[in-house]
Amino acid sequence: MLVKNCKILDKGIEKIVDILIENEKIVKIDKNIDRCDDTEVIDANKNFVLPGIVDLHTHMRDPGLSQKEDFTTGSMACAKGGVTTFVDMPNTVPAVITEKILDEKKEILKGKSYVDYGFNFGGSKNDNSSEICKVVDKVVATKIFLNVSTGDMLVTDENAIVNIFKNSKIVAVHAEGEMVKKAIEFAKKYNKPLYLCHLSTEEEVNFVREAKKEGLEVYAEVTPHHLFLNDNDVNRNEKSKMLLRTKPELKTKKDNEALWEGLRDGTIDTIGTDHAPHLIEEKLKKLTFGMPSVENSLEMMLKGVKENKITLQRLIEVMCTSPAKIMKIKNKGKLEVGYDGDLVIVDINDSTKIDKESLVTKANWTPYEGVVRGGKVLTTILRGKKIYSDNKFYGINGREISYE
Repeated sequence: MLVKNCKILDKGIEKIVDILIENEKIVKIDKNIDRCDDTEVIDANKNFVLPGIVDLHTHMRDPGLSQKEDFTTGSMACAKGGVTTFVDMPNTVPAVITEKILDEKKEILKGKSYVDYGFNFGGSKNDNSSEICKVVDKVVATKIFLNVSTGDMLVTDENAIVNIFKNSKIVAVHAEGEMVKKAIEFAKKYNKPLYLCHLSTEEEVNFVREAKKEGLEVYAEVTPHHLFLNDNDVNRNEKSKMLLRTKPELKTKKDNEALWEGLRDGTIDTIGTDHAPHLIEEKLKKLTFGMPSVENSLEMMLKGVKENKITLQRLIEVMCTSPAKIMKIKNKGKLEVGYDGDLVIVDINDSTKIDKESLVTKANWTPYEGVVRGGKVLTTILRGKKIYSDNKFYGINGREISYE
């Protein structure tokens, strides 16, 4: 595949180039690359071309909860949103806390995704560190819940937490408030990389900022909904009081501002969507936590670029480069020779409103309905194959990622 007339950022400088992809890899980035007879050509028409988005935090609900989402519909939402790699969380049914369940889940989901994917393993309250040892090279990270979870995944026993930290290559944590500080203390004591999911408060940002000043290997993630939405949105009407409930809960406008500042100054490393879909009828019937997000994450973050909350260069770092680098995902996250040909063509001049009629997620709703997007995904390319363009999908080509 040859992608012509791509506007890219090269060390902060805009350039118009062509990108040639052969055998799934980027092989040349230059001006006026000649095509061969059998080369598929896509004209980017001087629109911005970004590396494929890497989302380290999704709940695709498959298996066991696939009425809410499944690997295929979730991956379609990814493709439509410019996400070419996602990592699935372990709290499916059954929870992924043994090697056997992990292997079975992988087999069930093989051949069902439009984009590339990886898996997190789950830490268990019953101390499954012996299972973690078996799968450490087969997963992105070990995910533990220190505040809230379902089933057997809330870990409160300190010995279990210690063993999980000792036996994991990197620990991803759902922690809120003081538990963020506690998780950092474990990471420091056992010299283990820590990935803090979905920070939501100014206090948590400050905990991470201090940890980084100490030189600790602590990484932090923020979701678009914790950047753009707050408790004022939740209390807007009776419907929003049901729909906009998530864990962690949406906080204050002041917290929004602190999260943006943390994103700008490098305290926060990644954008993860925490895509956690529930059908709208489920959300409205009883209090249920979680919301769909992966389909709109890039266009919302582009809105942040337009509003001067973040630069486009920084967006590429936190949505593409850093997620792949932190989790050592091979050949993802950069527009460079030798990397996978994962590209997203984006019209940053599109200022239409987000509407639920165009959604592909099974959830069939979005927390951003009616919001003016900051740009629109025109085409998504996975390893040199067009998988989404102009509201059409082309082939289930996703496969499991590999690691450095």
